[in-house]
Amino acid sequence: MSFEDALRDNRVPRTVGDVTLRYDEARLVGESRPAPWVHLLPAFCVALAGGCTLGALTQFVRGQSLPGLGALALTVLAAALLGFALQLESRLGRRRFVLHFRTETLRLETLTWAPGGTRAETVPFDDVRAVRIVERSGRGYALVVEYGPEASLRNAVLVQGARPTEAEALHRVWRMLHNAFGLRGAGLAGG
Repeated sequence: MSFEDALRDNRVPRTVGDVTLRYDEARLVGESRPAPWVHLLPAFCVALAGGCTLGALTQFVRGQSLPGLGALALTVLAAALLGFALQLESRLGRRRFVLHFRTETLRLETLTWAPGGTRAETVPFDDVRAVRIVERSGRGYALVVEYGPEASLRNAVLVQGARPTEAEALHRVWRMLHNAFGLRGAGLAGG
Protein backbone atom coordinates (compact mmCIF):
# COMPACT_ATOMS: atom_id res chain seq x y z
CA MET A 1 0.00 0.00 0.00
CA SER A 2 1.40 3.40 -0.95
CA PHE A 3 1.46 6.34 1.40
CA GLU A 4 -1.17 8.11 -0.75
CA ASP A 5 -3.50 5.11 -0.42
CA ALA A 6 -2.95 5.06 3.34
CA LEU A 7 -3.74 8.78 3.52
CA ARG A 8 -6.97 8.33 1.56
CA ASP A 9 -8.04 5.58 3.95
CA ASN A 10 -7.12 7.63 7.04
CA ARG A 11 -8.30 11.15 6.40
CA VAL A 12 -6.69 14.04 8.20
CA PRO A 13 -9.02 16.34 10.16
CA ARG A 14 -10.42 19.41 8.35
CA THR A 15 -9.07 21.77 10.99
CA VAL A 16 -6.57 21.59 13.80
CA GLY A 17 -5.41 24.62 15.75
CA ASP A 18 -5.26 27.63 13.45
CA VAL A 19 -4.95 25.55 10.25
CA THR A 20 -7.43 24.17 7.76
CA LEU A 21 -6.28 21.02 6.01
CA ARG A 22 -7.32 19.57 2.68
CA TYR A 23 -6.07 16.73 0.56
CA ASP A 24 -5.92 17.60 -3.13
CA GLU A 25 -4.76 14.81 -5.48
CA ALA A 26 -1.17 14.06 -4.41
CA ARG A 27 -0.88 17.06 -2.09
CA LEU A 28 -1.81 17.88 1.47
CA VAL A 29 -2.40 21.62 1.90
CA GLY A 30 -2.53 23.34 5.28
CA GLU A 31 -3.38 27.06 5.56
CA SER A 32 -3.50 29.16 8.68
CA ARG A 33 -6.67 31.12 9.22
CA PRO A 34 -6.47 34.17 11.47
CA ALA A 35 -9.54 35.36 13.33
CA PRO A 36 -11.94 36.96 10.82
CA TRP A 37 -11.92 40.39 12.46
CA VAL A 38 -8.10 40.45 12.51
CA HIS A 39 -7.96 39.53 8.83
CA LEU A 40 -10.34 42.40 7.98
CA LEU A 41 -8.27 45.14 9.66
CA PRO A 42 -5.83 45.65 6.74
CA ALA A 43 -8.74 45.73 4.25
CA PHE A 44 -10.56 48.26 6.45
CA CYS A 45 -7.47 50.50 6.51
CA VAL A 46 -7.19 50.28 2.71
CA ALA A 47 -10.88 51.22 2.39
CA LEU A 48 -10.37 54.24 4.66
CA ALA A 49 -7.31 55.24 2.63
CA GLY A 50 -9.44 55.04 -0.51
CA GLY A 51 -12.01 57.34 1.08
CA CYS A 52 -9.32 59.84 2.05
CA THR A 53 -7.90 59.75 -1.48
CA LEU A 54 -11.37 60.33 -2.93
CA GLY A 55 -11.83 63.30 -0.59
CA ALA A 56 -8.50 64.79 -1.67
CA LEU A 57 -9.37 64.29 -5.34
CA THR A 58 -12.72 65.97 -4.82
CA GLN A 59 -10.92 69.11 -3.70
CA PHE A 60 -8.81 69.03 -6.87
CA VAL A 61 -11.89 68.66 -9.08
CA ARG A 62 -13.56 71.68 -7.52
CA GLY A 63 -11.18 73.79 -9.56
CA GLN A 64 -8.97 75.16 -6.88
CA SER A 65 -5.65 76.25 -8.35
CA LEU A 66 -3.78 75.10 -5.25
CA PRO A 67 -5.26 72.34 -3.16
CA GLY A 68 -6.02 73.37 0.36
CA LEU A 69 -4.55 72.14 3.58
CA GLY A 70 -7.46 69.69 3.84
CA ALA A 71 -6.44 67.90 0.62
CA LEU A 72 -2.86 67.66 1.82
CA ALA A 73 -3.98 66.29 5.18
CA LEU A 74 -6.22 63.70 3.47
CA THR A 75 -3.37 62.62 1.18
CA VAL A 76 -0.98 62.20 4.12
CA LEU A 77 -3.65 60.30 6.07
CA ALA A 78 -4.27 57.99 3.07
CA ALA A 79 -0.55 57.22 2.79
CA ALA A 80 -0.32 56.55 6.53
CA LEU A 81 -3.33 54.22 6.41
CA LEU A 82 -1.81 52.28 3.50
CA GLY A 83 1.46 51.91 5.39
CA PHE A 84 -0.40 50.77 8.48
CA ALA A 85 -2.39 48.23 6.42
CA LEU A 86 0.83 46.77 5.01
CA GLN A 87 2.31 46.57 8.50
CA LEU A 88 -0.81 44.83 9.87
CA GLU A 89 -0.80 42.36 6.98
CA SER A 90 2.82 41.43 7.61
CA ARG A 91 2.08 40.83 11.30
CA LEU A 92 -0.78 38.44 10.58
CA GLY A 93 1.80 35.74 9.94
CA ARG A 94 -0.42 33.78 7.57
CA ARG A 95 1.22 30.50 6.64
CA ARG A 96 0.70 27.70 4.19
CA PHE A 97 2.42 24.37 3.87
CA VAL A 98 2.04 21.93 1.01
CA LEU A 99 3.22 18.32 1.06
CA HIS A 100 3.81 17.16 -2.52
CA PHE A 101 3.84 13.39 -2.28
CA ARG A 102 4.87 12.75 -5.89
CA THR A 103 7.96 14.98 -5.69
CA GLU A 104 8.47 14.25 -1.98
CA THR A 105 8.84 17.91 -1.06
CA LEU A 106 7.43 20.18 1.61
CA ARG A 107 6.71 23.75 0.52
CA LEU A 108 6.64 26.30 3.36
CA GLU A 109 5.06 29.68 2.58
CA THR A 110 4.55 32.92 4.47
CA LEU A 111 1.69 34.77 2.80
CA THR A 112 1.03 38.49 2.47
CA TRP A 113 -0.38 40.85 -0.13
CA ALA A 114 2.36 43.37 0.58
CA PRO A 115 4.70 43.75 -2.41
CA GLY A 116 7.55 41.27 -2.15
CA GLY A 117 6.27 40.01 1.18
CA THR A 118 5.38 36.43 0.28
CA ARG A 119 8.21 33.99 0.94
CA ALA A 120 8.40 30.34 -0.04
CA GLU A 121 10.88 27.57 0.64
CA THR A 122 10.89 24.01 -0.71
CA VAL A 123 12.32 21.28 1.51
CA PRO A 124 12.91 17.68 0.32
CA PHE A 125 11.34 15.08 2.61
CA ASP A 126 14.83 13.64 3.22
CA ASP A 127 15.93 16.98 4.79
CA VAL A 128 13.21 16.83 7.47
CA ARG A 129 14.78 15.68 10.74
CA ALA A 130 11.81 15.77 13.12
CA VAL A 131 8.17 16.69 13.59
CA ARG A 132 7.34 17.75 17.13
CA ILE A 133 4.28 18.64 19.15
CA VAL A 134 5.32 21.57 21.33
CA GLU A 135 3.35 23.06 24.22
CA ARG A 136 3.20 26.87 24.04
CA SER A 137 2.51 28.49 27.40
CA GLY A 138 -0.97 29.99 27.28
CA ARG A 139 -1.32 29.42 23.53
CA GLY A 140 -2.08 25.70 23.34
CA TYR A 141 0.03 23.32 21.29
CA ALA A 142 2.01 23.75 18.08
CA LEU A 143 3.22 21.33 15.45
CA VAL A 144 6.78 22.18 14.42
CA VAL A 145 8.90 20.66 11.67
CA GLU A 146 12.69 20.64 12.02
CA TYR A 147 14.70 20.50 8.80
CA GLY A 148 18.06 21.14 7.17
CA PRO A 149 21.58 19.92 7.76
CA GLU A 150 22.39 18.75 11.28
CA ALA A 151 24.85 21.64 11.76
CA SER A 152 22.22 24.33 11.09
CA LEU A 153 18.74 22.97 11.80
CA ARG A 154 15.79 25.25 11.10
CA ASN A 155 12.24 25.16 12.47
CA ALA A 156 8.92 26.00 10.85
CA VAL A 157 5.56 26.13 12.60
CA LEU A 158 2.92 24.20 10.67
CA VAL A 159 0.09 24.38 13.23
CA GLN A 160 -0.33 26.60 16.24
CA GLY A 161 -3.00 27.26 18.81
CA ALA A 162 -4.24 23.66 19.03
CA ARG A 163 -6.39 23.30 22.13
CA PRO A 164 -6.17 20.30 24.48
CA THR A 165 -9.54 19.14 23.08
CA GLU A 166 -7.84 18.78 19.67
CA ALA A 167 -5.13 16.47 21.00
CA GLU A 168 -6.33 13.45 19.01
CA ALA A 169 -6.54 15.41 15.73
CA LEU A 170 -3.12 16.98 16.34
CA HIS A 171 -1.63 13.58 17.05
CA ARG A 172 -3.16 12.16 13.82
CA VAL A 173 -1.60 14.99 11.78
CA TRP A 174 1.74 14.50 13.59
CA ARG A 175 1.68 10.76 12.84
CA MET A 176 0.78 11.33 9.17
CA LEU A 177 3.61 13.87 8.73
CA HIS A 178 6.02 11.66 10.59
CA ASN A 179 5.24 8.77 8.22
CA ALA A 180 5.31 10.98 5.11
CA PHE A 181 8.82 12.17 5.92
CA GLY A 182 9.98 8.60 6.64
CA LEU A 183 10.82 9.29 10.27
CA ARG A 184 10.90 6.41 12.72
CA GLY A 185 8.69 5.93 15.75
CA ALA A 186 5.21 7.00 14.66
CA GLY A 187 3.76 3.61 13.76
CA LEU A 188 1.75 3.05 10.62
CA ALA A 189 -0.45 5.86 9.31
CA GLY A 190 -3.79 5.55 11.03
CA GLY A 191 -2.51 2.85 13.35
